[in-house]
Amino acid sequence: MSEPKGRVDLDRTRERLVDLGLEHAAEQLAAILSEAVKEELPAHRFLDLVLDAEHDRREERRVKTSLRLSGLPVGQTIGNFDFGFQPEIPRGLVETLATCAWIREHETVLIQGPPGIGKTHLAVALGVRAVENGFSAVFYRLDDLLHALKRDADSPPSKLRGKKYMNASLLIIDEVGFQPMTRQEASLFFRMVSYRYGRGAMLITTNKAVKDWPEILAGDEAMATALLDRLLHRCHVLSIKGRSYRLRDLERRLA
Repeated sequence: MSEPKGRVDLDRTRERLVDLGLEHAAEQLAAILSEAVKEELPAHRFLDLVLDAEHDRREERRVKTSLRLSGLPVGQTIGNFDFGFQPEIPRGLVETLATCAWIREHETVLIQGPPGIGKTHLAVALGVRAVENGFSAVFYRLDDLLHALKRDADSPPSKLRGKKYMNASLLIIDEVGFQPMTRQEASLFFRMVSYRYGRGAMLITTNKAVKDWPEILAGDEAMATALLDRLLHRCHVLSIKGRSYRLRDLERRLA
């Protein structure tokens, strides 16, 4: 791309870009033009670079805002998960889940195992990847979710459908099973899962095996059966058996 004869009126072009809402492209225009001239790029490639600059900045802002609204803890990604410490975790399955195809298909992921082995880290990491891939995600610890469900228990269906735990592409529920639910909580939890079934993806971490779920749900075996029927249909299960990261860190400090 050769530089046109005469002075290029970048100010006017910047103003047009700003009028179109392309503020970042306007800011980067001079640098992009300089690169295009230096590399002798064709006009269409120059236009691509201008649009890429705006797109990348908007995507960066979208991801940042979506992560803030999701409630996902900060700093836990697939990249910094220590697979070497937990060699029994099927890394291939985790990488497959990281493509987010299961979210598009409204499927479920169940991560089960004892405390301290990285269940929450993996759940958060998959949530981050979901946001990066354009899906909405929301993270709840079970206690917080139950509080929200009880607060909204008498809301009409039209209002309930607008709640994040109902309409997010991915609902992540952490720490299921540490405390049993009351009958009211179990009923509200079942109602939520039933609504999301076939409409949105869910990811649940738990320290309980599937056979022990009736004790989580106020001892109601019929409800547990119906709930698991929905959760385990088209479900990806990560069952982790390994050492606790927290105990490892404690051992290091005491060594």
